[in-house]
Amino acid sequence: MEKSKNSSDRHLDYLQSFPAEEIEKLRQLHAQNPNEVPASWRYFFDGMSLANEAQAIDDSSAKATSTSPAKDRRSSDEESKVVNLIEAFRQRGHLEAKLDPLGRSHNNETSQLGLSQFGLKNSDKNKKFEAAKNIGLTPSSVEQILAHLKKTYCSSIGVEYMHISDEKTRLWLEKKMEPQANRSQFNPDEKKQFLNDIAEATLFEEFLQKSFTGQKRFSLEGAESLIPALKQIVRKISAYEAKETVIGMAHRGRLNVLVNVMRKPLENIFSEFFGASFSSDFEGSGDVKYHMGYSAEVDVNGSALHMSLGFNPSHLEAIDPVVAGMAKAKQKDKYGDNPSAIVPILIHGDAAVIGQGVVSETLNFSEIDGYCTGGTLHIVINNQIGFTTLPQESRTTLYCTDFAKATQSPILHVNGDDVEAVIHAVTLATEFRQEFHRDVFVDIYSYRKYGHNEGDEPRFTQPQMYSLIGKKKNTYEIYREQLLQQKNLSPSDVDKISNDITEQFEAALKSAKEKPKDFNIDAFKKNWGKLKPANEEDMLAGSSFPLKKKSFDQIVEALHSVPDSIKPLPKFKRMLDTRLKKIKENDTIDWAVAEQLAYGSLIQEGYNVRLSGQDCKRGTFSHRHYEFFDSQGNGSHIPLKKFETENSSIDVYNSPLSEYAVLGFDYGYASSSPNTLTIWEAQFGDFANGAQIMIDQFIASSESKWRRMNGIVMLLPHGYEGQGPEHSSARLERFLQLAGQGNMQVCYPTTPAQFFHLLRRQVMRDFRKPLIVMSPKSPLRMPEVVSSQKEICSGQFENLLISGAPPKEAKKLIFCTGKVYWDLVKAAKDKKAEKETALVRIEQIYPLDFKKIEKIQKDYKNVNDWVWCQEEPKNMGAWPFFRLQTLDMNLPLRYAGRTTSASPATGSPKSHTQELESFLNTAFEK
Repeated sequence: MEKSKNSSDRHLDYLQSFPAEEIEKLRQLHAQNPNEVPASWRYFFDGMSLANEAQAIDDSSAKATSTSPAKDRRSSDEESKVVNLIEAFRQRGHLEAKLDPLGRSHNNETSQLGLSQFGLKNSDKNKKFEAAKNIGLTPSSVEQILAHLKKTYCSSIGVEYMHISDEKTRLWLEKKMEPQANRSQFNPDEKKQFLNDIAEATLFEEFLQKSFTGQKRFSLEGAESLIPALKQIVRKISAYEAKETVIGMAHRGRLNVLVNVMRKPLENIFSEFFGASFSSDFEGSGDVKYHMGYSAEVDVNGSALHMSLGFNPSHLEAIDPVVAGMAKAKQKDKYGDNPSAIVPILIHGDAAVIGQGVVSETLNFSEIDGYCTGGTLHIVINNQIGFTTLPQESRTTLYCTDFAKATQSPILHVNGDDVEAVIHAVTLATEFRQEFHRDVFVDIYSYRKYGHNEGDEPRFTQPQMYSLIGKKKNTYEIYREQLLQQKNLSPSDVDKISNDITEQFEAALKSAKEKPKDFNIDAFKKNWGKLKPANEEDMLAGSSFPLKKKSFDQIVEALHSVPDSIKPLPKFKRMLDTRLKKIKENDTIDWAVAEQLAYGSLIQEGYNVRLSGQDCKRGTFSHRHYEFFDSQGNGSHIPLKKFETENSSIDVYNSPLSEYAVLGFDYGYASSSPNTLTIWEAQFGDFANGAQIMIDQFIASSESKWRRMNGIVMLLPHGYEGQGPEHSSARLERFLQLAGQGNMQVCYPTTPAQFFHLLRRQVMRDFRKPLIVMSPKSPLRMPEVVSSQKEICSGQFENLLISGAPPKEAKKLIFCTGKVYWDLVKAAKDKKAEKETALVRIEQIYPLDFKKIEKIQKDYKNVNDWVWCQEEPKNMGAWPFFRLQTLDMNLPLRYAGRTTSASPATGSPKSHTQELESFLNTAFEK
């Protein structure tokens, strides 16, 4: 017995043997202040008090008060053991839950929840324990308590919630689960609805298998209970007066969700299987049907709910932060930041939710200001396998959802074959989300009938698992038989459900054969209706959006005024004073001021601004200073906030140390808020490497694949300054390789005025394209990198800038991009070559302004030395792109720059300087 007890202590470290003296201390504390006692003991002592009162009434003599102290201690000790038993089930009951539809154990751990582990095996069977009140029962025997705990925590639902530190949250969950043994009592009409939902899911997959044998569809078979689960969530959030939901999911079950939850017409789906063409107004490559998204207004019990399913590539969980960003934008723009108005839902696979780092990145910012959406409903389709990889090969943790514990999220594991348990689990999860506005997980244990896809043979690698799958009934058959046995439905009712659904499928298939539907991509509606698709010609056209002097003066004054309530560092105040003096006396505006002039003027004119990134409030290079901080920690001041209106705002957020998820979030935000200048800034441009999937799959290609415009701006600090290979290159060449079909703008502005106009035109033009900006580092403080008030208040962004020798006098013409221009200016002066050298800065590299380049070629007839100069290695930067693009123009270009390299830059400042001098000498060779 002692050995068993020690084993229990090892596995259940919270279980302690409570001496009578300790219980007495708790009792005295309870008598003085019940709220100071843990909830489980509070219920226990409340129960003991009631029992003592009853005993006193029944006893008619002093004998009633002469109870033996030893007897009291034994009684208290047994009550404490029952309390420990209850706590043990709350903590570890999920280990004994019957979760796997295939009948296997889901874990190899020992739960140790037998009565013997708690010293209760020989307890009096007739004794009633007050601790039963802890789980919503009247005083009950230990056997009754044990049976209730097993129903609650060890049946088809296993719950993990004891990792949550907030006692109020845990108590709420316990009150929702324990009194009704973690089951809902559904009426016959509800059960009929659930049967119809599971029938639609099952028969749809079977119909596709029969009608389109051999075609990939990423079947939901084995996890069909997802559909009644989603429908129940939709019903619940609608009852909570939610107006919208945004859903993100990978391939599996996507077509089923589109048809049965979002009500995409069956004819459209079937036409896509027949090989439907894209609609005539679509220009782009498109994507496969199980990547496509959809949006629709769905009637839910008389209320309209807008549902959006995000497009998703094969990078499974990439959609997660995008959905979060879409939801956040809609909450802010449409619903006054009300988290209950729009509910994000993410549907994961078990291998992906644990295996893809973007999931944990997204979870991490779920409660951070600027990224919090008021909680996401996470549903895991637990295949119990990833392609061919078993759980023990794909994760260290017991559950695929264990990372959710880090964010204090409750986790409900549920057997997918128990339809009503699944419905109960998602109902509880939805109620939790709306109550606490936090993330919550429902892990639906399932299986895959056909392997990874319908053409895959899973028996090659999992013969035993698929032997079990081949013998079992599907969830629809199980639930149908259950309801027939309960006499909730008659056989004719069941047959009618099946026949009606099949008739709909047959009619839709016939219609699709006779009149195929185009592969229509629903886009450019509502907020996007005033915008138009744009081509390269539109992107090259000049766009002037002048700034009034009054606005200029107001914003400059605000940027340099510190309220009396804020006492900044003296160094900071001197910087502001010096900068303002330069503006007023020298008419010189630096990069930081030009940037904030753009932001301030936009919010004055009714646009929103959102900027997020690592340390972007101050700026990596200590230039932006969006927020002024008191030196003693007594608050802060944001100058541009004074220009906000009812219809415009500015928000700047220091993001978590993440690129992948944060860029995805901001992309999602921009995709739902076209009236917002949405910017993601990398700490150094090199760090965009960590977000390459977002760049490839969404930013560069979403308009081509999915016809989704997006105005996201990426600020990528770029420049070779001897800081080594990790702090030099934003990989300009990668973005240029991705550029095509007018998909985005790649710019490298060299003056504050150019940057000012570039930002303003991004939201003031009548179209949206992603904007990739090679932004500066050292030029932020170079005295020559300034602009005048006139350049700021008038003019426009220029695709290229020409300086130096005029056409008739120029003997040498050097094309370049970005910071190296300032090195060329200095070198030309040092070499006394200014009068014969013209410098052309390509400010917008894609789309490239061929007309202006052709005009330069025509105007500069006396040039006998045409040079391309760049600081990046020869196989990087803009040179490969520019050379390829201008081949037909027969520009006699020679290259001046670093040699081909495997690494972006040297780590030696001395080598950096030598390389710079060398290629500048090459550029100015006679």
